[in-house]
Amino acid sequence: MAGVFGFRIIRQYEQGIVFRFGRALPGVRKPGLIWINPFTSRLVKVNMQIAVVGVPAQETITRDNVTLKVDAVVYYRVVDPLKAIINVQNYQLAVSQVAQTSLRAVTGRSNMDQLLSEREQVNAELKDVIDAPTEGPWGIRVERVEVKDISLPESMKRSMSRQAEAERERRARIIAADGEYQASKKLAQAATVMAADPAALQLRLLQTVVEVAAEKNSTLVMPFPVELLRFFDRASLTPTTSRAFTTETEDEQEATTLPSPPALPAPAQANPPARAASTPSNGTQAADDGG
Repeated sequence: MAGVFGFRIIRQYEQGIVFRFGRALPGVRKPGLIWINPFTSRLVKVNMQIAVVGVPAQETITRDNVTLKVDAVVYYRVVDPLKAIINVQNYQLAVSQVAQTSLRAVTGRSNMDQLLSEREQVNAELKDVIDAPTEGPWGIRVERVEVKDISLPESMKRSMSRQAEAERERRARIIAADGEYQASKKLAQAATVMAADPAALQLRLLQTVVEVAAEKNSTLVMPFPVELLRFFDRASLTPTTSRAFTTETEDEQEATTLPSPPALPAPAQANPPARAASTPSNGTQAADDGG
């Protein structure tokens, strides 16, 4: 009934544009109860709240030639209702289309690692790209842009999983090696202290016996004195040293008293003496006489 008499109500989150004979009147109508001529004027209300539009998943190729599917969400609001009504036919659809094309452009000139790790920088760049053609001519300001999801191919997911496992294994090995290095330094310091005081090593041996005996097992531990091992070590080194000294002394004596060279044989005579005639025995002489 109020509309028949030209009364209109503009809500708090709206602003109104009045068209008279198809021409927009200057200025905007504020929230509240207003009157317009129902025969010559028409009121168009513009919602000034922040609107949310979802950008469908866009399949794009990144700068390093990886095929991805990226979807986002855009938050915007109308800052100039007159431009939003006059300069663009359907500003909701226009913002959605600009967001889709801008999302393809931004992801196409970014690397995959940048899209995954530097999400805030990508969102800021995407906001600037979408806001440039909308705020000036359309009277729409983009408040925020968020990349919701990035879908990777299965092969790329497996490769990234292997890379993450290798990185974790590398860190584990470095931590283990660092622990062993620190433990070796402490053990070296403990060995230095025990070497300065032999009783410390004996106390450590007794402590080890107590720790083993605390467990309920049938293992029998017999501590062996370290001093006895040192005694055997010294005893094994002493004969070797004396034998080496004796051998060296005998070699020196042999080198000092060398045997004289043998005498050369006398030269042989030119005419050897005649052999003396052998004297026959008695039996032989008797035989000759008888003959």
